Amino acid sequence: MAPWALLSPGVLVRTGHTVLTWGITLVLFLHDTALRQWEEQGELLLPLTFLLLVLGSLLLYLAVSLMDPGYVNVQPQPQEEVKEQQTAMVPQAIPLRRCRYCLVLQPLRARHCRECRRCVRRYDHHCPWMENCVGERNHPLFVAYLALQLVVLLWGLYLAWSGLHFFQPWGLWLRSSGLLFATFLLLSLFSLVASLLLASHLYLVASNTTTWEFISSHRIAYLRQRPSNPFDRGLTRNLAHFFCGWPSGSWETLWAEGEEEEEEGRSQAV
Repeated sequence: MAPWALLSPGVLVRTGHTVLTWGITLVLFLHDTALRQWEEQGELLLPLTFLLLVLGSLLLYLAVSLMDPGYVNVQPQPQEEVKEQQTAMVPQAIPLRRCRYCLVLQPLRARHCRECRRCVRRYDHHCPWMENCVGERNHPLFVAYLALQLVVLLWGLYLAWSGLHFFQPWGLWLRSSGLLFATFLLLSLFSLVASLLLASHLYLVASNTTTWEFISSHRIAYLRQRPSNPFDRGLTRNLAHFFCGWPSGSWETLWAEGEEEEEEGRSQAV
């Protein structure tokens, strides 16, 4: 590997996240927080549980940031060719378009990411904190990461607060607890961001839509011509499809089924 590859944005971002995670954890252990009290009392289960949750959140972060988010292959594999043949048999109200950047035939709900320079299936967004796209393959893990990360952040927020013993003079307090107080403020900010992200993604998952589709529905052809989300199959089926891949099927098939249901509803209304 070339030396300059170590200075790529992805390596720098992931290294920064790892260093910041363990740095905050070390601050919580070194100060007079509940962690120190548990250790002195011989109660090691809670500190070990906290460490395992921190490690788990870091491993999930690396998994989501390093894995293939669902890139559309430039050269279709045999299985993808079969899927494309099946898709061609479905009545298409909107023909699939070819990407003007990488020239691949984009499946429905795919979008080209300029940062990754690839088309991504069921594109949600490009996450700069991970330096990777969130798409069809890693979106469920991304939601799991947000949930676990929020648990770690809220627990860390409690631990940081437990070690903040305010006293005067303030100069002496600032020298003894300034780093812990800065950690508390940082954890508060991260907890707020993680809460908002998790809530928004759970809402999107429940309605079977993506961040890109939610923000830019007026610019997307397959959404602009429909009064409602054509992929919404109800809360239970949306969650089952997102987390378990059930019921299976291409988005083109689901879109065509929704079109047929709407036509039947119009005919019955007439």
